[in-house]
Amino acid sequence: MRVLVTGATTPLGTALVGELVAARDVELVLAVGREPESTLPTGPRLVYHSVDMTRARKLHDLLWGPARELAIDHVVHGMHHRRGADHGPAVHAQNVDATRELVLACMDHPTIRRLVYRSFAEVYALRHITSDLLDEEEPLDFDPGSPQWVRDRVEADLTVSTHLAGPLSIAVLRCAEILAAETGSQLWDYLQSRVCLSPLGYDPMLNVLSLEDAVAGVMAALRGAQIGVFNLPGYDTLPLSRAIAQSHRAAIPIPGPLIAPLYGLRRWVAGFEFRYDLNVRRFHFGGVLDGGRAREAFGFQPRTPVHWPMSWWNLLMARLAEQPVSL
Repeated sequence: MRVLVTGATTPLGTALVGELVAARDVELVLAVGREPESTLPTGPRLVYHSVDMTRARKLHDLLWGPARELAIDHVVHGMHHRRGADHGPAVHAQNVDATRELVLACMDHPTIRRLVYRSFAEVYALRHITSDLLDEEEPLDFDPGSPQWVRDRVEADLTVSTHLAGPLSIAVLRCAEILAAETGSQLWDYLQSRVCLSPLGYDPMLNVLSLEDAVAGVMAALRGAQIGVFNLPGYDTLPLSRAIAQSHRAAIPIPGPLIAPLYGLRRWVAGFEFRYDLNVRRFHFGGVLDGGRAREAFGFQPRTPVHWPMSWWNLLMARLAEQPVSL
């Protein structure tokens, strides 16, 4: 394989590039990010290009220049705007427009034959009548009142999915939330507070994906030939209260209508990312991905638990344990 990876400087992209470079069946990796200079490890099988993919001309030049010259045959698209508080045309261009242009360009490309698109479990519409186990046939969230963060992801998912019957081999991976720093995880940011406010009377089931399993899922899809939409669940399934306890935080249940303004004040004062309007449905109704289709198609099975955020005390103890002891 000769693989192009977009969003290569994100935590998922960086981990994926490392796995690809180490794989014996990968001849070359073309990593693409927005940063002028790469922080990725250098090597003879790794090429980095800084490209603003929201500009159609830059995207065209990438695919019909370096990608064609390097005979790229597989593409992983994982470039998404991560900040939930941001909105507007520029964010939409990164999430949706660039995705549309990339898919159309790959369909006409002389060497590219497979595209793996990283989508999100958040595209599903969670309601009180929704099944707790979500398969790929569950309805998507078409609510026009949903935040742009959700609407963009639904639109991008559909943009790719509409081309499943075309000449390009496409796998759409609807991933459970990757619980790790700098991934755009709302739950990760939620768990950074020493006190977590939860909706009174609700303790929904959550499913979260480790960075290691996310990489394994993408690698399995790259090596496979199956076309379609596939859920990628995580290893950890647990109630919200347990997730808070795992992170050594204190939980305070309060009425739901009070949570949004309180977390809005938190964002304004401390600059955190968590938005209750992005999470209100899953904090009330829950929802766990059914990974049966991915398991049957390319053998994906989550195996690695997530690394929960550490309390300041545990973090201090861990750092002290790493220090050499002087006698």
